[in-house]
Amino acid sequence: MTLETLSNARGVSGNEAAVRDLILDAVREQIDEHTVDALGNLICLKRARPEGAGGEKPLRVMVAAHMDEIGLIVTGINNDGSLSFDKVGGIDDRVLLSKQVLVGDKAVPGVIGYAPIHLIPASERNKAPDMSKAVIDIGAANKGAAEGLVNVGDYVTFHATYQQLDSERLRTARGKAFDDRAGCAVLVELLQGEHPVDLYAAFTAQEEVGLRGAQVAAYRINPDVAIALEGTICDDLPKEEDDDSSPVTQLGQGPAITFMDRSFIADRRLVDLLIHTAEENDIPYQFKQAVSGGTDAGAMHLAREGVPSIALAVPSRYIHAPVSLLSLNDFDHTVQLVRAALSALQGGLPS
Repeated sequence: MTLETLSNARGVSGNEAAVRDLILDAVREQIDEHTVDALGNLICLKRARPEGAGGEKPLRVMVAAHMDEIGLIVTGINNDGSLSFDKVGGIDDRVLLSKQVLVGDKAVPGVIGYAPIHLIPASERNKAPDMSKAVIDIGAANKGAAEGLVNVGDYVTFHATYQQLDSERLRTARGKAFDDRAGCAVLVELLQGEHPVDLYAAFTAQEEVGLRGAQVAAYRINPDVAIALEGTICDDLPKEEDDDSSPVTQLGQGPAITFMDRSFIADRRLVDLLIHTAEENDIPYQFKQAVSGGTDAGAMHLAREGVPSIALAVPSRYIHAPVSLLSLNDFDHTVQLVRAALSALQGGLPS
């Protein structure tokens, strides 16, 4: 299972089945148990190897990565054959214009259409586009022709193909849905090895619309510790000369540790554990320097009596857009750091 395969897969929130099937096929031989719950979460258990020393019960560690991606949904089929749509997840209207998309299970190709600049009054050209006037054009001549291809309620994904870019220093790749197929790919890699904890790998559903899958999965698993794997904001490109603010994250500087976002405050013991583990193993790391967004940790830390939780992310440029860019070095270092952290948890959570 590669990041490329997962990035190219299609799975908007609530429609993660194709992604889930790919992941299960990749990990089936590496796990002891698995289940798919009512919301579509795939929960895999890999038991501790070797088991706890002296008969001690191994720690139950939930590591979550969400399968769903942002996208669109068809809300109407118009008389001229165009499709009305709405957004699924947080998308800035400004990134939608003229983007290529795939509609429904048949992956019908289309483009998001909007009035050309020639027909937009000068007074409106410097304003954000009114996306209520945008449609998806699938080339259908009329409503009947469109109805033969798509249905109201069909999911729509962006049409972007994974590609590794030439860069000896950063080893970058571009593709769609790195939030959070990057986290899913990290978790698949972790299931290939052995760990001294009971690893509950939760590939969650519907994160982009409210952390819904993680809430259900965490209640079911009842973990001792939880780690959310994510793709997060990277805004390290040159800024205005008078803007001396630090970037949220930087490409190539290692996985980003989140100490707080809008959904949770990280358990300080786990923050310290990741820092110590990274430094002890010469793994580069950085901090997410913005209190923004939310992750599955926001749901997991509230499960039952509460769960010590943290989020670790692969920095990705142009997040929540049709295409993103990340460093494969950051990806590899994320795998290394979580693997080492799971080993460090063998004796339990530090006090």
